[in-house]
Amino acid sequence: MNIIQTIVNLPLAQATGAAPEQASPWTSLIMMVLMLAAFYFLLIAPQRKAQKQREKVQNSLAVGDEVLTGTGIYGRVVSIKDDRITIALDDGRMTVHKSVIEKKAESAEKPASLN
Repeated sequence: MNIIQTIVNLPLAQATGAAPEQASPWTSLIMMVLMLAAFYFLLIAPQRKAQKQREKVQNSLAVGDEVLTGTGIYGRVVSIKDDRITIALDDGRMTVHKSVIEKKAESAEKPASLN
C-alpha cells in the first residue's frame, strides 16, 4: 500500500513545483497566547469572581439572616460555630457547612412562611 501511495504522490509533488512556504513560528506562538488569554477571560476569571462573592457572603453571615443553600433550601440562621451554621426551617432545624450557603435570600424570593 505504501508503494502505491509513493507512486501516485511522486508525480503530483513534481507537478506542483516549489514547496509551499511555512508560516512563521511567531504566528503560531501568538495564536496560542491569544487562545490562552481568551480561555482565561471567558472561563477562569468569571468563576473566580463568583467564588469571591460567595466567600464574601459566607463570611458576612450573622444570626437572623435569611439564606439560600446550594440545594435550594431557604432558612434563617440560628447559630454559627466555626464552619457549621444552623438554620431554622419551617419544620425544624438543620446544621450545614458554611460552604453550602450560596447567598442571602432577598425578600422577594423568600417563601411566605419565612416572612
